[in-house]
Amino acid sequence: MKVLIVNTSYDAGGAAVAARRLMEALRQNGAEASMLVRDGDAGDKVLVLPCRWLARWHFLWERLVLLVRLGFRRKHLFDIDAGISGTDITRLRVFREADVIHLHWVNQGMLSFSDLRKIIRSGKPVVWTMHDAWPSTAICHLTLGCRQFTSQCRQCQYLAPTPNPSHRRGGEDGSAWLAKVWKRKQRLIQEGDISFVACSRWLESEAKASALLRGQHIVSIPNCIDTRVFCPGDRLEARREENLPEDRRLVLFVCQRVTNAYKGMDYLIEACRRLAEEHPEMKDEVSVLLLGSHADEVASQLPFPTIAVGYVNDEQRMARLYRSADVFVLPSLSENLPNTIMEAMACGVPCLGFRVGGIPEEIDHQRTGYVARYRDAEDLAHGLHWLLYEADGKALAKECVRKVEQCYSQAAVAVKYTEVYQHAMAHKHFRFL
Repeated sequence: MKVLIVNTSYDAGGAAVAARRLMEALRQNGAEASMLVRDGDAGDKVLVLPCRWLARWHFLWERLVLLVRLGFRRKHLFDIDAGISGTDITRLRVFREADVIHLHWVNQGMLSFSDLRKIIRSGKPVVWTMHDAWPSTAICHLTLGCRQFTSQCRQCQYLAPTPNPSHRRGGEDGSAWLAKVWKRKQRLIQEGDISFVACSRWLESEAKASALLRGQHIVSIPNCIDTRVFCPGDRLEARREENLPEDRRLVLFVCQRVTNAYKGMDYLIEACRRLAEEHPEMKDEVSVLLLGSHADEVASQLPFPTIAVGYVNDEQRMARLYRSADVFVLPSLSENLPNTIMEAMACGVPCLGFRVGGIPEEIDHQRTGYVARYRDAEDLAHGLHWLLYEADGKALAKECVRKVEQCYSQAAVAVKYTEVYQHAMAHKHFRFL
């Protein structure tokens, strides 16, 4: 079986990491899997779109159109996509030779609605893994409590509320444009025979509630992880290799961009402030380790000694940094199934996060970590103190590793995806009989 995995990037973002790990898992399980990306370097079984300048143009053109729709406000420029511009991949040899086309995160000028329609009309089985809500909404990746997608997206919290008439195209306001995008996506999905996969049970339930995906085949399969890389190790040895303090309790926070408001840094800062006031002795016992770009911009806002490492792309080093930590915290405001929590647990590190999205599926409350009440800095502080001072760390670490091996191993996930591929191929063949 030849599987072509399609994703915008090879290494930037959680979807890229998940797609790459799945490719490796499928190959270990006997499938001939390859990956097609717009951004990244070509390598073993990894292909990059030809004509990079044209791919860059598609990206810039789509951002420009969306910038106009946002009333020239850049705040939400990367929170929405509308399938405006992209590359036709059906002409590529790797596409023609594939038995299954597996779409992942294909936004920001990678594939347009027209490109997706050509993929569907090619007659090849199509599997689409949802790493966020975009396939089930008109334009947004994070719904943030909005439920319009359950009927039809008519207004959007991200768009400019009162578009300037001079920015309208033929008198079309934001609501009319949003309805047009919804209908285009609706026709696309109804025309296709797509097998949708959500990375969490939470996202599966959200997808099934969407009016766009009503009647579609949707299942839930988690991301996988290489437990040969992310595995327990000696904490002191890891700290020595990374030149980290050996005599302090270390709290780890990891994300691509630390200043991303949706990752909840403000809540971590507030939780740490509460702990420093209620337990002043913690200032001499606890340090915070920040991994991600712009980490140095927020380090001074935390009341505990803070080490800003910056962005790390090397998995071996990431595993060492996880092993260095006593606790991993990710107070995200919206999440599917965070790779970072999975990575920390695989290294035997208890985790802390809000009760949102797929986080409660990963963290078993007070067994592999602590699940705090949503947007509750006080409960986040309580969970952090419990993990650092009250919980049985060794028992939690053991349970973390056990759960990862049972639920998120490469072999287990590869088998589940192979079943989806076989079902999609059989269903496609049946339709053409």
